[in-house]
Amino acid sequence: MLKVAEDIEAKIRRLRELGKVTAEPESPPVKPPTASPKKPPRRPRSISSIRERERRKRIIIGASILIIIILIISVGAYSYLQSRSANELKNLRNKKINEVNYYFSHYNFSNKECAQNAIQIRNLLLQKIQSANSVDELNSVNVKAYFDKAVQAYQECMKKQEEIAYEKKLNQTKQAKIQAIKMAFQPLLSMPLPDSLRAKVISAMKTLEEHVQNAKTIEEVNSINPDSYLLSLWRDYYFWKIDNLPGNDVILEKDGNKQLVSKAEAKSILSSVASYTELLKYKVYKVQYVEIALVLPRDRITGGFIQPGDAVMFFARNGTRGTYREIVNQGYVELVLLPTNAGQISVSESQSQSSSSSSSASTTYNENHASTYNPGDVQFSNGTTVSDTYSNSQSSTQSSSASYSYNVNLAEILKAIAAGKIQASDEVKQALKSYGWKVMDLEQSSDMLVLPPNTEFLVIVKVPSIFVPDILQNQQYLYIAKVST
Repeated sequence: MLKVAEDIEAKIRRLRELGKVTAEPESPPVKPPTASPKKPPRRPRSISSIRERERRKRIIIGASILIIIILIISVGAYSYLQSRSANELKNLRNKKINEVNYYFSHYNFSNKECAQNAIQIRNLLLQKIQSANSVDELNSVNVKAYFDKAVQAYQECMKKQEEIAYEKKLNQTKQAKIQAIKMAFQPLLSMPLPDSLRAKVISAMKTLEEHVQNAKTIEEVNSINPDSYLLSLWRDYYFWKIDNLPGNDVILEKDGNKQLVSKAEAKSILSSVASYTELLKYKVYKVQYVEIALVLPRDRITGGFIQPGDAVMFFARNGTRGTYREIVNQGYVELVLLPTNAGQISVSESQSQSSSSSSSASTTYNENHASTYNPGDVQFSNGTTVSDTYSNSQSSTQSSSASYSYNVNLAEILKAIAAGKIQASDEVKQALKSYGWKVMDLEQSSDMLVLPPNTEFLVIVKVPSIFVPDILQNQQYLYIAKVST
C-alpha cells in the first residue's frame, strides 16, 4: 500500500511540474549586449497574433487544469478502491481465521502426540490465509477441507496408535496364553508317561501354541482352549495306568470316596467324565488284599449268617448323627469264629419205670451201677439202679430208673484236646466239628434265636489295603452287609 501511494504522489508531482511549464509565457532568450551594430527596430505584432497566442495559452491552461482534475479524481477513485479492497481483504481474512478457530476449537484433539499432526495442518492453513493478496485468492482457501484433512490426519494417527497398542496387547495376550497352556500341560508331562504318549502330549501342546501365534485378534487368542486336548490326553494316561496295574480290578478314588471296580468299569466311569478338571479328581490305585480281624456283634454282621468266601460290603454310621455311608464296596469273608461265651453246653435227661406183684414169700435183690469221667474240668457221669423184691405172700415189686446229665464248656474241651489230656479226642473233635454252623443252621430251621443278638463274633475279612484305615477308624460304628447274588 505504501508503495502504491508513493507512486501516485510521484505522478501528481510530475503533472504539477508539467502544468507550471505550460503556464509560463514563451519569451525569446535575451542576448547579451554586444558591440555589434544596432539591429533594426522590432516590428510591432498584430492584434490577431496576440489573440491567437492568448487563445492557445488559455487552451493549454484549461487542458492542464482538466488533466489535473482527472488525475485527482482518478487518484481518489483508485485510493478509494484500493482502500475498499484492502478492508474487504482484511475482513475476509479475519472471517477465515475465525472459521479456522471455530472448526479447530470444536473438535477434541485430546491426544497430544496425534494433535501435532492437526496443528501442523492448521498452521499451514493460517499461513496460507495470511499470505493471500486478493479476495479471490482468499476465497479459494477451503477451511473446511483443511479441517477435514487435519481430522483425518489426527484419526489416522490415533488409529495407528491404537493398532500399535492393540498389537502390543495382542502379543502380551499370546504370551500369557502360551504360558497358561504350558502350565496346564505341565502336570501331565510330569507323570511317568510312556514315550508314545509323551510325544502325543508334546505335539498337542505345540499345536495349541501355533494356533495362538497365528491368531489375529485377542478374541481369537482367548477362544483357544486346551481343555478338550487335556481331557483326551489325561484319559489316555488313566487308561494306560489301568492297563498296567496287576490283576483285573483297581481302586478308583474321588473326593475321598474309594471303590473297588473292575478295569472295564473304571474305564467306563472315566470315559463318562466331560471335563479334564473333573477327571483329575480321580485317582487309580492297584488292588492289594490284606486280611484283618474284627470283633462285632452278630446284629452288625448280618446276624452272623455269613460264611467264608461270602462277598460283603462295609458301612459305617457317621458318629452320633445316625447317618450311614459306604466305606468299602467289596470285600470277602475268610473266617468266622464263635466266642467262648457262646460255647457253654448244659443238657440233662432222666427216665424211670416200675412194676409190682404180691405173694406170701418175699425176696429182695438190689443192684447199683455208676460211672464217672473227668476229662480236665469236664465231668461225664451216668448211673443205673436195679431193685427186685419177692415175698412169700406172692407179691413182688420191680422198678427201674435212668438219668443222663451233660454239662460241658467248649473252650475247656478244646484246651484239653490241644493238651492231649482227653480220651477219645478224635471222637470229640468230630462231634464238635462245625458246631457253630450247626447252631446257626438250627436257628434257621427251627425259627428260634439260640444266640442273643449281642453275641460277638470274630470275623476275619479280606479287603484291599487302601480300605483298612477307614475300617479301623470306624470299627465301633461298622456294619458288614452280605452281597446277595
